[in-house]
Amino acid sequence: MSTDNSADITAASVAALPLSPGDWELDPLHSAVNFTIRRLGIAKVRGRFTEFETGLYIGETLHDVRVSAEIALASIDTGNSDRDAHTRFAELLDAEKRPTMTFRSTRVYGEGEDWTMEGNLAIGDVSRPVTLAVEFGGVMDHPVDQRKHAGFEATGEIRRSDFGLDFGTGLLGDVVKLHLDMQFVGPQGQDG
Repeated sequence: MSTDNSADITAASVAALPLSPGDWELDPLHSAVNFTIRRLGIAKVRGRFTEFETGLYIGETLHDVRVSAEIALASIDTGNSDRDAHTRFAELLDAEKRPTMTFRSTRVYGEGEDWTMEGNLAIGDVSRPVTLAVEFGGVMDHPVDQRKHAGFEATGEIRRSDFGLDFGTGLLGDVVKLHLDMQFVGPQGQDG
């Protein structure tokens, strides 16, 4: 958990909140949940989760911003169907017992393009605090639907062992690097 002193939100940082208040909808066709993990300590396996839902609520201040996500663990895709099927089994992810990974933000702070989001990540019945570095890509009026679209890139890492997923020790690394690309569509009838 960050010990940054930016918990005190100044009037300037509130005024700099770059999105208009309301519920922003996920654009799933332009969003992705990706990960990387070391295999045998020498190479990386890259993958993604294809089924996820994300919510973004922008309040009047940074204290009111809320981000939530739910990811279906059975939707894992590493580009190898046999490996994916094996990963879903009880001795690994156990997607039947632990169908989802969920995230709930607890704090967002920053300005310009550089933001930090703290929150709790739960896999099954185990929840741990995580911190994500967030790059704000900006806001643009979409030429087709005439609504505001906002883009974000978030990165961070978790340790499998923190969530009781310590299978494959020596075969798979403990650190999983997360890389999220998210695009949201602004509330109807809002500017900014």
